Amino acid sequence: MLKKSLVLIIVLSFTFGLQAQEIIDKVIAVVGNEIILKSEIENQFIQIQSQGLYTGSEDLKCDILEELMFQKLLYLQAIYDSTEVTQKEVDTELDRRLSVFINQLGDEKKLEEFYGKSIVEIRSDFRDIIKEQILTQKVQASLTAEVKVTPSEVKAFFDDIPKDSLPTVEPYFEISEIVITPEISEEQKNQVMDKLNGIRDRIVNGESFATMAILYSEDPGSATKGGELGFVGRNDLVPEFASVAFNLTSPEEVSRVVETEFGFHIIQMIEKKGNMMNFRHILLTPKIGVEELTVAETKMNEIYDLIKSDSISFEQAVEKYSDGESRFNQGKVMNQYYGNAKLSNEFVDPYTAKNVSTLKIGEYSKPFLSANSRGGKVMKIVKLDVKVDKHIANLKDDYQEIQQYALEKAKQDVIEKWINTKLESTFVEIDESYCNCKFKFGNWNKKE
Repeated sequence: MLKKSLVLIIVLSFTFGLQAQEIIDKVIAVVGNEIILKSEIENQFIQIQSQGLYTGSEDLKCDILEELMFQKLLYLQAIYDSTEVTQKEVDTELDRRLSVFINQLGDEKKLEEFYGKSIVEIRSDFRDIIKEQILTQKVQASLTAEVKVTPSEVKAFFDDIPKDSLPTVEPYFEISEIVITPEISEEQKNQVMDKLNGIRDRIVNGESFATMAILYSEDPGSATKGGELGFVGRNDLVPEFASVAFNLTSPEEVSRVVETEFGFHIIQMIEKKGNMMNFRHILLTPKIGVEELTVAETKMNEIYDLIKSDSISFEQAVEKYSDGESRFNQGKVMNQYYGNAKLSNEFVDPYTAKNVSTLKIGEYSKPFLSANSRGGKVMKIVKLDVKVDKHIANLKDDYQEIQQYALEKAKQDVIEKWINTKLESTFVEIDESYCNCKFKFGNWNKKE
């Protein structure tokens, strides 16, 4: 990690940044046999500036180019070392990042509207990018795996920081939650299946699948395109969908109704190219009715009363009643991007953020209607475990954070040495428009 803040920004914008800008492309740099395009730098630049994430006086585009060249150097090393990435690793990381962005936007449908694509298309678009990132992360991790810092080194690192340059610790909180998910009634499921079977009959009898998708599909990313998903592989699809879709043999064939975590589908194959296939689908989702919400709310109110009367602890209620993902972590809500429990409003849904804002440490909320990572309605009770206000870092309160800064500095020194060693035997060429860049971590401009 060359520069912690800049690396984080680039990773985020690679995956879920602004939609691509119209930029006339050209090759800006070549590292080994890997190229870096002008559009990559410009899109990163627009993304970072638009979010106010970079306030330094340095040349931002030069910083971005150096980071991109560093990533290419790591990628070349990964290829040379035959570093492996499993499909499960890619899917897990993709799910994690999608979940973060869905929380930021509100729900999955808003994510699809943002990109104008179905969730399947979004996953397909970002799969190769994330695979490359995981490869580079593995190489970088292996380079710094043995780096450690002692308490005395942490103190020395902190003492060397000028007092007017001490880092600011941004506010954060930690919470635990109890989640009750309303059950979708069999009646609701049957109604959706009956409607979808009726649409299927109309298609089988000659009506256009694409027209039916435009009229009825509840997948905003594909409905306007006649339900078309584009070419996908089996692993790009949830298993229930894939097992039916990849058994279709003719464009005239319409699948049976398929149930997945997203709802109910019917599917039509458009074209097959090798292991990739292009499909249309129509998605209908059962709605959670007032009765189901009322049942979940009643159950949550009963749990709340038990906790309030000290008949059961919050932690016991999590273990006994909660059905959310956090139940596997004693109810502790994790920051899915950073892999720790530190949260801010951008990492939780708006309903949770509003309720947390009224709590003191150790207090828990009344039951409230919220949303899970896919935008589905759930009932929650949240407990505020930790709340930290914005402050200037100090060794007493922020030792772990300062230790991490010290460790990152030690790792950065190792990485910088590795970069310059690798550059001695790696072809690098930079376009003349960037030849005046004062790079910080490597002798990239070999012509100098």
